[in-house]
Amino acid sequence: MIHVEGETEETFVNAVLAPHLCARGYETAGVRLVGNARLRHRRGGIRAWASVRTHVARHLREDTGAVATTMVDYYALPRTGDKAWPGRDSAATLPFESKAIAVEEALQADLAAFIGANHNPRRFMPFVMMHEFEGLLFSDCGAFSRGIHRPDLQPSFQAIRDEFATPEEIDDSPDKAPSKRVLALIPNYEKPLLGTLAVLEIGLDTIRNECPHFNDWLTLLERVARS
Repeated sequence: MIHVEGETEETFVNAVLAPHLCARGYETAGVRLVGNARLRHRRGGIRAWASVRTHVARHLREDTGAVATTMVDYYALPRTGDKAWPGRDSAATLPFESKAIAVEEALQADLAAFIGANHNPRRFMPFVMMHEFEGLLFSDCGAFSRGIHRPDLQPSFQAIRDEFATPEEIDDSPDKAPSKRVLALIPNYEKPLLGTLAVLEIGLDTIRNECPHFNDWLTLLERVARS
């Protein structure tokens, strides 16, 4: 079960990741929406970690053959207050390559404390996406532009991509996050539809080659299916 933040990730899992994982050993690959994307204008953002943790723990208890993971944007995770996700606030001061790992380790530790002695870390493999889903689309700017039927935007996408060593490093400031950069070029950008069309054009192999943290997560999921 992949616990995702919004409709874009939900569509991506159903269209791309689920078929890939089922072809590599999983009987099923489900997706659960843990964000408030459909009500974002009224309620805002992703749910509190405490709520997500309860859903994950319940699922693992009810289906003892299941494994669970997350697919949430580092950029959007609440840092403080009652909605905070473990590790997110302290990760802000860490170097790029340590940020997502620090949050993932904190999530694992927090779930272990919540479940207790019966927790099996091999059944929960949290993934925090750097910095958000739209960053993956910069893995191939030509394919990105073709996938959304805007080939004229390839130079603009490529100029953004060339500022960073990997697509995952496209920064997370309020006006420079990947999605904000895309919206600046395409004000009517429809994230679930166009994002998935772009991924299908880019291809999962290219994304894995360009986005090492994403690839590490997918490799781990594949390894667990074979074990």
